[in-house]
Formats: sequence, C-alpha cells, structure tokens
Amino acid sequence: MNSKKKLNISEYLKKKNVKRFSLFFVIAFVFLIFSKLSNDYKQTIKLKINLVNAEDEIILQNDSLNTIDAYIEAKGFALIPFIFKKYKSIVIDAKTDIVTTPAHFIFDVDKHQFLIEGQLGATYKVLSIKPDTLAMPYSKRASRYIPIDLITDISYTTGFDLKDDFIFDVDSVKIVGASDVVNKIEVIATHILSLNDVNKDINETITLDLSEQKNIEVFPKSVKVSGMVKRFTEGTVEVPIIITNKPANTTINYFPKTVTVTYYVDLDNYNAITASDFEVECNYLVTEESQNYFVPEIVKQPEFVKRIGMKQKRIDFIKL
Repeated sequence: MNSKKKLNISEYLKKKNVKRFSLFFVIAFVFLIFSKLSNDYKQTIKLKINLVNAEDEIILQNDSLNTIDAYIEAKGFALIPFIFKKYKSIVIDAKTDIVTTPAHFIFDVDKHQFLIEGQLGATYKVLSIKPDTLAMPYSKRASRYIPIDLITDISYTTGFDLKDDFIFDVDSVKIVGASDVVNKIEVIATHILSLNDVNKDINETITLDLSEQKNIEVFPKSVKVSGMVKRFTEGTVEVPIIITNKPANTTINYFPKTVTVTYYVDLDNYNAITASDFEVECNYLVTEESQNYFVPEIVKQPEFVKRIGMKQKRIDFIKL
C-alpha cells in the first residue's frame, strides 16, 4: 500500500515538472521572439502609388505596375504587417505632386521622398528608393455635361402644393465614357421621388437611374432636390377678351365680352392677383369662313400661378 502511494506521488511530481518546464519554455520562447523583433532589420518593401484628384476622364493603364521599391530600416515589429500583405499604399495628388504629359503622369520619386517618408511614418527609415522617377501611362475618355430629369410621384395634402420648380444642388451631371456612347445621351433621369401627403418643404437626396447606362460613368451619382411647399387656394377673375388679326373692314359683335379665368395660387400671392395680370385673345384668322365662334386662349398669366382654366370654352360672334 505504501509503495503505491510513493509511486503515485512520484508520477505526480514528474507531471508537475513537465508542466513547469513547458511553461518556462514558452516564456523563454516569447522573450526570444520579443528580443528578435526589437532588433533593427533592413528590408525592401513595395509601395503602391494611389493617385487621387485625377480628372474623372482619366484611366490609368497597368495600374498594378505603378509601384516603387523602398529599401528601409525598421524594428522587427514594424515589419510584421508585410508578412500578410505585399505592399503599402502611398497617396499622391494628381494636381500637386505630379507632372502631366499627353500620355503619362510623371512622379519624381527622389524629389518627393519626404512625402513617402511622411506617409510611412517615423517607424520606418528610408535608406533608398527605386526608381528615381515613375512614369504612369494613362488614357482619357470623352465627357460632357447633361441635364437631369427628375421623375416624381408626389401627392400633396389637400390645400398644399409645390411653389415654383424643384431645384437641384447641381445644374447638370458629367458623363464619361467612349465618345460614341457619350454623344448619344441627352439627359439622365433620376429614380422616382415618391412622397405622400406632403405639406412641408421638400429636401431629399435622390440617386440617378443608371440601369440603362452600362458603358458610362456619371459624376455625381446622386443629387439633392429641394422644393418649396406652400398652402394654395383657388381664385377667379373676369378678364376682357381681345380680338386679334381682325380685318379693318370687318365689323363683328361677340358675346360674352369677358371670360372667367380660374387659377390656383399660393396664399402669399393671392391678394396680389388682378385681372390685368391675364390676357385672353381670340384670333380672327384661325376661324373658318362658316364658323361663328372663337376659341379663347390665355396668352398672359403670372409665373407663380398654377392650373389656370376658363369657364367659357367658346365666344360666339356675328358679322355686322
């Protein structure tokens, strides 16, 4: 019985020693790794040029080849990310950092080493860079500006309506692509702006409908739309009829002498409306020989008035 107990204790101690040894081994290995990573190393890394602020029409050729090799010195910790990725991106500005030729963007690497060092950070010391100049070939697509067609499905609360027209934050959009495609497009429509029971000003962002435009790019791809919504009411005025193009030797009598014009206007302008703001004409020349009536037409109205109409659709006349 005693021998069994001694054996169990011995095995237990052996197991404890193995665990203790394993723990010390792991700790020692970790310290070794940290010690190695704390040392300075020299290594060549790839820097991929990311060009920003280039014109929308520009297409870089062989973009994946626009890289430079930087021979750097850094702590081992700083080099760990390059185990998992092939390169680091460096941003350069097409408007300020490069020289543009008809076929290439020229980036003077030596001259802009400070820019590269700044983006790498103080962790890396740049020893040398190759090449000293990078030529990036590009091509340029056709472009033009075209108007926007707003598509709406809007219902307003009773007594409310849109005053004036909708306003975009841009007056047009730029389309970019092959010239034969770009030159055929005259307008870009929006997706449907759908609103219900509207009784306040409209301020929405709506995307452009590019479902039919497969081979072009559009800038921007969405626009802001605003519209002033006001309370509206209906009004009426009696407007005298003007007979135009009547021959000098012709005398006629017509009835009625005035027509009732109905209009829809916002409350702010309701009291400003007078009969003199409208003109209704009957053109004698458009009547046929046997015809004994005119068709009146409203030829003048205030710009802010909506949905005008006339209660009288014809003006009877007789020649004297």
